[in-house]
Amino acid sequence: MKPKQMDLEATFVNVFADKPTAYVRAPGRVNLIGEHTDYNDGFVLPMAIEHDIRIALCPRKDRGVSLVSLNFDQQTTFSLDDLRHDDGTAPWSEYVRGVAWAMLEKGLPLRGMNAVIGGDVPIGAGLSSSAAMEVAAAWAFQVASSFRMNPVDMALLCQKAENVFVGMRCGIMDQFISVVGQRDHCVLIDCRSLTYEAAPLPRGYTFVICNSMVQRGLVDSAYNERRAQCEEGVRLLRRHLPAIRALRDVTLQDLERFKDDLPALTYRRCRHVVGENARVLQSIEALRAGRAADFGRLMNASHDSLRDDYQVSRNELDTLVEIARATPGCLGSRLTGAGFGGCTVNLVQTRAVNAFVARVGHEYANATGLTPEIYVSRAAAGAGIIEGR
Repeated sequence: MKPKQMDLEATFVNVFADKPTAYVRAPGRVNLIGEHTDYNDGFVLPMAIEHDIRIALCPRKDRGVSLVSLNFDQQTTFSLDDLRHDDGTAPWSEYVRGVAWAMLEKGLPLRGMNAVIGGDVPIGAGLSSSAAMEVAAAWAFQVASSFRMNPVDMALLCQKAENVFVGMRCGIMDQFISVVGQRDHCVLIDCRSLTYEAAPLPRGYTFVICNSMVQRGLVDSAYNERRAQCEEGVRLLRRHLPAIRALRDVTLQDLERFKDDLPALTYRRCRHVVGENARVLQSIEALRAGRAADFGRLMNASHDSLRDDYQVSRNELDTLVEIARATPGCLGSRLTGAGFGGCTVNLVQTRAVNAFVARVGHEYANATGLTPEIYVSRAAAGAGIIEGR
């Protein structure tokens, strides 16, 4: 359940004996297509969702930061003058501490704050709860400290917090879409130039998100291994293509020409990324032309590549996808996020959504013994201050 501002305010008053002076929010996201391309300088096509992290805050006169989590029913404190990692008792606070660290590294004039945090972005589901937390924290610190960052700088700073402080080598997509999301639009992001372009979603169709209820811990998963394999592919391909900087610069024709010089596994990892970049660009053209069926076919091809070449799917995700594809009104289904668990995203005719949700939920539970959480969300706006209080 989304914590309402009144829940944040009541807790804030109870804990700090004062009222918050501002409220900020940052959304989670679902990536429609373009998986594991962002850290390869490629293209992604996410949308922000109507599930978010919200923070009620008030600046302090000192450099202390006191945080309360509604979701975890915990409180933790730290000092901006002696910023350390959490001692393991409140691991959720690492994302806030990391943002503070990255802001201090950038030389920004931070003030301390009291804050109550709550949200309804599912944790471990591949919908970027960590990025939403980071972006919400960045907004809270800038409001408390009376400065403003431009959107690209904020996304990069939050990515640095997760890469360096938290230790998860994520790409830029999650933080970027949380910052720049637009209502009723997905956003094509060039992860090299950091330019972006909004595209309207197809009328008469809805993206439905199905949570497999299988969580995954990215830092402990094969995510960093996959990234290293891509970097190894670039290193080996550079012997033939010296100008390339990342897999974004490699075509499928190049890859096939030099595949014999790559280990078989490295070749498959590269084939997914190079093919996925091409699918993203084909997808944005399909959306612009209103070709929803073509977009659905590209989603299906994306999942098959993630399952077979990148090997980041698992039985539960494949089962969800198979059920969805066999359900009337579904044009395409794929895992979304890094994989190893989490969610699928499905392109469904709007008139068929209710029947789709009922059938997929029932058949998945019968097949796996797990009851999926299913979300139907419009594309949401990006992060900012919650107005109207």
